[in-house]
Amino acid sequence: MRLVFAGTPAAAVPTLRRLAASHDIAAVVTRPDAPLGRRRVLTASPVAQAAEELGLPIFKAARLDDAVTAEITALEVDLGVIVAYGGLVREPLLSAPRAGWINLHFSLLPAWRGAAPVQRALIAGDAVLGASVFQLVAELDAGDVFATRAVDVPETATAGEALEALASEGSGLTADVVSSIADGTALAVPQEGEPTFAAKLTLADGLLDWNQPLDAVFARFRGVTPEPGAHTTVAGQPLKVLEAAPAPEAESLAPGRLRGTKTALHIGTGTTPLAVTRVQPAGKGAMNAVDWWRGLRGGDELVAGA
Repeated sequence: MRLVFAGTPAAAVPTLRRLAASHDIAAVVTRPDAPLGRRRVLTASPVAQAAEELGLPIFKAARLDDAVTAEITALEVDLGVIVAYGGLVREPLLSAPRAGWINLHFSLLPAWRGAAPVQRALIAGDAVLGASVFQLVAELDAGDVFATRAVDVPETATAGEALEALASEGSGLTADVVSSIADGTALAVPQEGEPTFAAKLTLADGLLDWNQPLDAVFARFRGVTPEPGAHTTVAGQPLKVLEAAPAPEAESLAPGRLRGTKTALHIGTGTTPLAVTRVQPAGKGAMNAVDWWRGLRGGDELVAGA
């Protein structure tokens, strides 16, 4: 089958590789190179890097405008496949491929339509995550669904870790749907149930509220790690929380109160403490949380968020 593929982050790469192994990828559309790291070096997206390795034609576009639409239309592809491209597909591009476009979305639709399904699901405390492949339509993530798959992830998995697992499972799910469209056996069904929506995360979403119960604090930590990142303030200075886990057996602490142990930094919540093992202070690199704690003065008098 002749395809056009659109995607940008690492989570889209497994699907691109899987499809390239058995179909004709006429072109890969991805976002332009972006500045990364402290030196802000312009870097190609993970999808662009994978496409170059596979020897596939690449279009880099911040949005799917008239020029991109004309380029893709001229390719006369059978199907468009999109995985986290980062932009909307509108008419006439939506109808350009013979069979339209399908989208791999990292949720069990109609749950968590939108830009950050995995992150919002974890923040909400969802016990089950999943992936869906659906027919792309003008309305946000509202098209008929070809296939879904629930995916078990560890209860401590961060959004980054969960997304990696979903990307792997979703690549096979998408490949199966593409094959069924190619042989004429594909069947899509309307979404059922009340939709929920997953707005893009901002830096403010990463702020940890130590007055909340541990379950809620840890759920937010999982949902915002690695991006936009969990953070708090200590003695008026920002502190990123990079690695953490529940500490239900630890000595009780008032919300936000810090206490160092031999292996972790405990921070009190509305219930039991959170054990923090790796942090990043403002202007410094990532470091062991206990080492950072030992470099401070004030001991238990310091309070996170104060």
